[in-house]
Amino acid sequence: MQITFLPDYVIVNAEVGESLLDVAERAGVSIPTGCLMGTCHACTVELDNGEIVRACISAVPPRKEKLTIHLFSDPTW
Repeated sequence: MQITFLPDYVIVNAEVGESLLDVAERAGVSIPTGCLMGTCHACTVELDNGEIVRACISAVPPRKEKLTIHLFSDPTW
């Protein structure tokens, strides 16, 4: 699957089930992290369908060829 990270349009290939945080790291995309369990919400991203997920506990979904991930800019993290 092809994943595009916005706003910088970084494109990387990923496997179904791979952690979104791992994919971002491999692509050189920085996603803030805190607890790495999803409770602190530091790694919150928005998928192309509008769904808000936490990258540390979310995986590349099946049955899609492409996925766009919108990164948030939170000065707190």
